[in-house]
Amino acid sequence: MDHHYDPQQTNDYMQPEEDWDRDLLLDPAWEKQQRKTFTAWCNSHLRKAGTQIENIEEDFRDGLKLMLLLEVISGERLAKPERGKMRVHKISNVNKALDFIASKGVKLVSIGAEEIVDGNVKMTLGMIWTIILRFAIQDISVEETSAKEGLLLWCQRKTAPYKNVNIQNFHINLE
Repeated sequence: MDHHYDPQQTNDYMQPEEDWDRDLLLDPAWEKQQRKTFTAWCNSHLRKAGTQIENIEEDFRDGLKLMLLLEVISGERLAKPERGKMRVHKISNVNKALDFIASKGVKLVSIGAEEIVDGNVKMTLGMIWTIILRFAIQDISVEETSAKEGLLLWCQRKTAPYKNVNIQNFHINLE
């Protein structure tokens, strides 16, 4: 067997970990799981305000529940929402939510109100992931753990009652 140096193979090992995370978030096999997990996370907060979402990319399109979610998790009031049903009102509401997120020092790279209003799944999931990172994980500090370790700990605690679930990391494990 011929063992020769392959620069591409080295590149696989040299790939930054952030790229692995991004690739994982964009993996279609994970989209269904993200929807389910992110919907449950959103509902755990929205229930405090007496509501919930069923479909993550549909139910945030008018911006109203998105603004409410941000109010619940931040404990702050956002700008008064538009009550109209036209696209311009929806875009205005989503922009208010995005502006609030940005005011917390979060950079929303390539996520615009139009994509959320149009029900773009990947953009909506990306936005919710950003909100989770900023408002849920960033504040987790269990014995000086990082945000990623904090999320792993949170996932392990949430899935503890399930016998066939054993989360060790955030990489795909197909057995």
